Amino acid sequence: MNVTNPIENVAATTPKSYFRGEAPEYRLRFQNQSMRRVLLIACATALSVALAVSIPRLARAHNVTPPAVPANLQVPAGNTAFLVGHAVGTQNYICLPCPNPLTPPAMCPASGFAFALFTPQATLFNEAGKQIITHFFSPNPFENGTIRATWEDSRDTSTVWAKVNQSSSDPAFVAQGAIPWLLLEVVGAQEGTSGSDKLTATTFVQRLNTVGGVAPASCNSSLDVGKEAFVPYTADYFFFEK
Repeated sequence: MNVTNPIENVAATTPKSYFRGEAPEYRLRFQNQSMRRVLLIACATALSVALAVSIPRLARAHNVTPPAVPANLQVPAGNTAFLVGHAVGTQNYICLPCPNPLTPPAMCPASGFAFALFTPQATLFNEAGKQIITHFFSPNPFENGTIRATWEDSRDTSTVWAKVNQSSSDPAFVAQGAIPWLLLEVVGAQEGTSGSDKLTATTFVQRLNTVGGVAPASCNSSLDVGKEAFVPYTADYFFFEK
């Protein structure tokens, strides 16, 4: 019994012009399919461009309102807050003879020994509790490696470095037993690995609403030198741009 192959039967009875794309019906169907593909690609491209333009604007469209601050911590006119991060972490200290490169003579106690801050180690979260930034000290490549306060975006890795301009422990604003509020000026900015730049427009950073973080009083003699203390703290960091 001969068993015929249905695919061969179709091939045998189908004009060769269909396989070459020469039949009118094939050409019309192919043209319609091609046009639909072109339209889909065009729509997808337009949508991706629109999203690329609109998303950064939406991200910066939220109203960010810093609290009242001491007069010396006010950001210069023309700068607007565009981002706030709620920090949870530690202020990390080491006991050293005083003075030293981290502690000037005016800040040295009578004992001649003091804890010096060698880095903060904190994670910043947005209002929804999502991690957005990490905070630490690192060499600033724009100042020949000078160690500066650093913020790195957790998603796009864009980074800014800043120096302290002003500090305040005014009891009308700063909680008892909390590290000072600060005004920092950006002195270096770097795009992320993919050229992204969420943080690079930052001009100033305010550290406000601090809780905890103060060094302990246990660095009093040469026996304490080298002792480290990782003191928990929280704070709000407000980022400004022009």
